[in-house]
Amino acid sequence: MPVDILTPASEFVIEFPDNFLLIDLCGEHDRNLAKIEERLGIQIARRGNHLILIGEEASQKQGAEVLQSLYSRLESGRGIEAGDIDRELRMGNSEKETAPQAGDQMEMFKGGPVEIKTRKKVIEPRTDAQKAYVQNLFKNELAFGIGPAGTGKTYLAVAVGVSMFIQGHVDKIILSRPAVEAGEKLGFLPGDMKDKVDPYMQPLYDALDDFLPGKQTAKLIEEKKIEIAPLAFMRGRTLSNAFVVLDEAQNATTMQMKMFLTRLGEGSRMVITGDRSQVDLPRGVDSGLADAERLLKGIPKISFNYFTAKDVVRHPLVAAIIEAYDADASRK
Repeated sequence: MPVDILTPASEFVIEFPDNFLLIDLCGEHDRNLAKIEERLGIQIARRGNHLILIGEEASQKQGAEVLQSLYSRLESGRGIEAGDIDRELRMGNSEKETAPQAGDQMEMFKGGPVEIKTRKKVIEPRTDAQKAYVQNLFKNELAFGIGPAGTGKTYLAVAVGVSMFIQGHVDKIILSRPAVEAGEKLGFLPGDMKDKVDPYMQPLYDALDDFLPGKQTAKLIEEKKIEIAPLAFMRGRTLSNAFVVLDEAQNATTMQMKMFLTRLGEGSRMVITGDRSQVDLPRGVDSGLADAERLLKGIPKISFNYFTAKDVVRHPLVAAIIEAYDADASRK
């Protein structure tokens, strides 16, 4: 473990016993240190196996906590990616307060960091809102994730679905979206029905590709262990022993939302994600997401998690864009 060394003036020194891990901590051309410096407004200098933090005391303390946490990650045999640094800068010690058991992820909230284990990689929430959302996805039979683009609502939901499928808690994964943009023009698109609707389902395929090997995904789709279909295809079904995700739910009508929610069968879990600021329904048609939010709040085993521009984990400009549009809307 690193050792803190207090020095006079405005320097804060941390000693790292393993030089090889320290190299990984700093990153190629010290890019990891540069990211921490930029975010916290401090300077970090390396002298031997010491890192010297120079700047405001509060920022020094936060920087030291981030560096120590990342070093501990390396000691446990895990690597450091840009997302890991971003997560530590956003969340700090709150990440260590509640977490799942190392074994079965259905037994949550004790031990190490909150993690979602998939076939290809381990996913970790990068903001406090994301952490609370993941906890509720494991904990509740019906969960809503509401907020702007880029906050990980669908990505994390699919990751939890894959994790629960791998562990045998569900028999299948069902991913759905309203094909609102297609409308009556769907029939003019070339190909069979799958060819027509696949472009609207592509974000769900993209998420799956991050968690499962391509050949395994194709095999599971062929065996109908994974289904990706438009919302309209859900009518008349009972979805039992499945992890079900409805994406872009703001584009479901009130009747479609009621239809979808009442598909929930025994042994299933359902996640509804949406962005209230991106409704593509025709003028005068109410969003089913807004009605569900109004009607279902307060019902046990149904959770609502909300995200803001501060939870955006895409390019930093995405958060700035969302904040600019929100500010403009509030002035109208």
